[in-house]
Amino acid sequence: MTSEFREVSPALILAQVSAAIPIETRSNIIIIGSLAAAYWLFGGDRSLGVRTKDIDCVLSPRLTAVERGRVIAEKLLASGWKPKSMGRFSRPGNSKTPESELPAVRLFPPGSNDWFLELLTEPMKDQAKLGWTRMPLSTGEHYGIPSLAFISIAIFNAPMTEFGIRCARPEMMALANLLEHPIIGKELIEGTATKRSNKDLGRVLAIAQLTKPVEVLETWPEIWEKALKEYFPKRWRELASRTGAGLRALLASPEDLQQAVESCAISLLSGRNIDAEQLITIGQRLLVFAIDQLEIRAMQ
Repeated sequence: MTSEFREVSPALILAQVSAAIPIETRSNIIIIGSLAAAYWLFGGDRSLGVRTKDIDCVLSPRLTAVERGRVIAEKLLASGWKPKSMGRFSRPGNSKTPESELPAVRLFPPGSNDWFLELLTEPMKDQAKLGWTRMPLSTGEHYGIPSLAFISIAIFNAPMTEFGIRCARPEMMALANLLEHPIIGKELIEGTATKRSNKDLGRVLAIAQLTKPVEVLETWPEIWEKALKEYFPKRWRELASRTGAGLRALLASPEDLQQAVESCAISLLSGRNIDAEQLITIGQRLLVFAIDQLEIRAMQ
């Protein structure tokens, strides 16, 4: 597995994003993904970088996502940010374009193709799969803002950073990824042979590995339960009871586990020489300290 990802500094990228967007919209953005995890887990060490291509920015609350998203997109485009033109749905749509065929807002900063910013938002209540919200610009161009079923879990209680924008808590992103993949799915990362479930579950294991001391994992079930009860009050026990299903399937499949190893090696665990056996140990530790405990809570 090869990667075109370049190592970037979480603090430097957050500073650049914060400086580029209108000040009145900063409180509406929550960064998720590898960049957010690295920001918290690297302990403020600005010499450490993370390999990532997309900077996922969740617009919150959903009620103002279109309004705030339009302000951000138009400001960035006017400042020289360039739309990502590769892949499907790379050209803006119009009022007649179906929402499912609208391109997401994916913008490269001026003078660089190392990474791009993407706008997302929270899901509608009880949303079970990928959804799209239309966002027309003043130019007449139409974009879509995607939302995933468990983004609300990922951004739960996201703390503010020194840059005036929030970054999701690593343990909440871990739970969102676990819930998103109760099985090893067939969907591939675009342009690769890597299953998305293997990449996302690999990130869960990377977060667990980087969380120090290991006893911190024991605090996760409490906040996981709190978030599930807030966003899924009727389904929280069902969701909690299957939290570890996808991870257990990953650990039991050598082929899928190897893809997770390779994904970790080009992201959060870059340069750490983690192998499959080590990921299994990490996974078993996460199951014992956190996932099993949440599943027990669901049965009480």
